[in-house]
Amino acid sequence: MSRVAVVTGGTRGIGAAVSRALAGAGYKVAATYHSNAEAAARFHAETGAHVYKWDVGDCDACAAGLAKVAAELGPIDVLVNNAGVTRDGMFHKMTLEQWRAVMSADLDSLFHMCRPVIEGMRERGFGRIVNISSINGQKGQMGQVNYSAAKAGEIGFTKALAQENAGKGITVNAICPGYIATEMVTAMPKEVLDKAILPHIPVRRLGEPDEIARCVLFLVSDDAGFITGSTLTANGGQYMA
Repeated sequence: MSRVAVVTGGTRGIGAAVSRALAGAGYKVAATYHSNAEAAARFHAETGAHVYKWDVGDCDACAAGLAKVAAELGPIDVLVNNAGVTRDGMFHKMTLEQWRAVMSADLDSLFHMCRPVIEGMRERGFGRIVNISSINGQKGQMGQVNYSAAKAGEIGFTKALAQENAGKGITVNAICPGYIATEMVTAMPKEVLDKAILPHIPVRRLGEPDEIARCVLFLVSDDAGFITGSTLTANGGQYMA
């Protein structure tokens, strides 16, 4: 029987690439989204993937959404926490709303999503959790104190949860992408990309969403059963941890 995988923010960008890769590998995929219904509908039409709408920053919505997925597709074996937001600004001008929005979507969401599924994974003796962090959670980034703090928190969350569940057949790992050629990044002015970003990436190019998806595919596979609590950097050499 195919394993069930949930991918948050799974209808656009990196999340969409992960959803497609998992579906191609035989998983039953539930891709979640929050606000962009048009993109979600287009993704569903293109792939036929199961699409669900809820806010990962809402604990009750996550519990209800995950229960619906389990009822319709089966017990959840794989969870990829990819959804997140940015609310950039220099810290001395940052508002509490900017701080809370990022913490809710990027860090609180890991509790909201993992807590409802972890007991079932423990009972079944199998689980794969992959948290999509960021290069900026490793090195920090000016104008992103909120985002860098949340993404660094994801790494700590990953290591602790991995220790608690290693003896139950559950692995928990993090991936820290660098600059990936998503809609948000490629929409930057070419001059900014060419002068301020690419020169700092030793491989001299942006990463591709499919490259992150292949990292996820490996970490959720049986072949990666001995890897847990790890942080996989995928940034073209921009930051070597």
